[in-house]
Amino acid sequence: MTTGTQPYSTPQIRPSDQPTNLHSGLEPLAEFAEKARALDLALTRLHELCEGKTAKAVGRLRQTLADVEPGVTMLGQVKSGKTSLVNALAGRADLLPSDVNPWTSVVTSLHLTPHETGQETAARFCFFEGDEWDRLLTKGGRLGELAERAGADTELRKIRQQITMMRNKSKARLGRKFELLLGQVHEYGYFDKNLVERYICLGDFFDAKAQGTAANQGRFADITKSADLYLHCDMLPTKLCLRDTPGVNDTFMMREQVTIRAIRDSRLCVVVLSAHQALTSVDMAVIRMISTLKARNVVIFVNRIDELSDPAHQVPEIRESIRETLKAHHGPVDAEVVFGSAFWANKTLAGDLDNLSKESSDALMNWAESSLSPSSGNQSAPNMVWELSGIPALYRALSTRIVKGFGQEALMRISRSAINLAGSVQAAEAITISRLEGAALMDRHAIEGAFSDLTASHLAGLNASFDKLVESYHLRADRAHGNFLERATSSLISHLEKRGDDTVWEYDPTGLRMLLRSAYTVFGARAQTATTKIYEATAAEVATLYGQAFGPAVEGITIAAPTAPHIQPPVCLGQTIAMDFKDTWWKSWWRRKRGYGAYTQDFHAAIKQETAGFLADLKFGQADAMRLAAVQGLTAFLDEQRQILADLTGRGQINQADAQQLFTGNSSAERAKALASTLQSLTACAA
Repeated sequence: MTTGTQPYSTPQIRPSDQPTNLHSGLEPLAEFAEKARALDLALTRLHELCEGKTAKAVGRLRQTLADVEPGVTMLGQVKSGKTSLVNALAGRADLLPSDVNPWTSVVTSLHLTPHETGQETAARFCFFEGDEWDRLLTKGGRLGELAERAGADTELRKIRQQITMMRNKSKARLGRKFELLLGQVHEYGYFDKNLVERYICLGDFFDAKAQGTAANQGRFADITKSADLYLHCDMLPTKLCLRDTPGVNDTFMMREQVTIRAIRDSRLCVVVLSAHQALTSVDMAVIRMISTLKARNVVIFVNRIDELSDPAHQVPEIRESIRETLKAHHGPVDAEVVFGSAFWANKTLAGDLDNLSKESSDALMNWAESSLSPSSGNQSAPNMVWELSGIPALYRALSTRIVKGFGQEALMRISRSAINLAGSVQAAEAITISRLEGAALMDRHAIEGAFSDLTASHLAGLNASFDKLVESYHLRADRAHGNFLERATSSLISHLEKRGDDTVWEYDPTGLRMLLRSAYTVFGARAQTATTKIYEATAAEVATLYGQAFGPAVEGITIAAPTAPHIQPPVCLGQTIAMDFKDTWWKSWWRRKRGYGAYTQDFHAAIKQETAGFLADLKFGQADAMRLAAVQGLTAFLDEQRQILADLTGRGQINQADAQQLFTGNSSAERAKALASTLQSLTACAA
């Protein structure tokens, strides 16, 4: 790990006074921030009423709440304007370099926070691991593997020549440090545009003969895997992470898996399209990726309407075309579509509206006449352009989805844990008094033994449920895969019998993706239902144990069951496979065959091998991740309850004089009132 320091701190995002409506569209997030503050206030009061390990547990919940950071991932073709859009959403026109080449495709995450955090790290850059580079060099990455399987020898040689050139350029820049840097992390206590360009900007910019800053531009770009930048952004009411991903038509697909992981880690995706080419056949890779997501988790932003000659009439046509394309290719038809211009937004942020070209100005006036309401005439020009840029509309769509999805789940999860802790504090005081009054309790060892049995039983039950669900899921996925291979092979044979081998045969793999997605969706829904039932049964049995152990003293105490983990989308199905390519790829494969038997046997073997990777990821990787999340959720709940039981059984150490001092008089009544009020607030937050 390398750490760099500078005499100045992370640059704050402080847009100019124009426009003044930067908060437009963020109203739902502002409401979410208010709810989070109310929950934090309730947790603070609870922390003051607790002591020892319970207080530490409440402190951890406060930190968990502070760390809540919704994520939004940007997807799209190279040059669709993703980076310019990210800059506009962050409120800073020149934050990230927006004129880059596919070779510099780096997942860049902007961690935006409305307040200063005092965090030492302002920028973190991670490099590819050595084995990732080895795979790129020996097989040409994903594209090379596809070329090799299709028998595209000419394309494979070109790919390897280009990779060799890229490696030589990188070694020329980095020298002996090249191999040492792979797998490393560079961290800085600051960042500026020059530093960012050094890691994520176009590698061809690098010139060993250049002097000063230019000598470092693009120095590490070819081996940078991801970049994380931490910023203060006072236009936002709460934390937000914006991820700018590689273009889905990256030259070697070397970063396709990185992009897929970024989608998997985010609950929301913005598909950025160019108004001139909104969802053409080239964008099928985008459709494949977003088709694995639910429509409510996808927002489509059609960028660059500033380049349209007549946006007022062209936008409805483009919208209809997008809907038809999504429907034809099984994409999220109901996804919200927003039109706008990151160029207009960034010009507004920079206070540079006077320098718009005539074409852009004409498009702006045309769009304003059809989009603005009569009441908008009272706004300043920058405010009107900010609205016309589509940024407020995009933020409104994202904010609504964040609040109803990720945000609501996070607040509910934290609130339920806090309710359990608050209930334990109430119970502890009641139990202490009842003991002094001679109430009979279970033996401490008996309580511990009963809880251990309960823990083992429900964890075993959860794993047994998953065993059955996974077995059924694997059978369904394998059957879908086998049926696809049979249908495709049958189609190939039919083609050969009717048309011979002079005409190239094509077969759409969309059916396979749909069948596997269906199998995964059913498994996910059943797993979530089973997990919820076991969570609720566990909470009920824990409550029963409390009653058996402490009697009437714990009557009315609430134990909230944890929420089942979120089901990750099957984004691995968006991975490019050989059958997604047409023309050159399949023609190369086709020309190598000799005889019908060779076509069918080799096709069956090639596609089985080609689809084995994402099938394994879907069957084992994502299923295992779902099981692990469910087990971790139950384990965390049981650990929490074990600690509460230990605290309650330990209350027998208090003598009568101490108890009378704690639980008699006004202070006791006030404490009980404060606890009841705090519990009421937490219950409202969890509702």
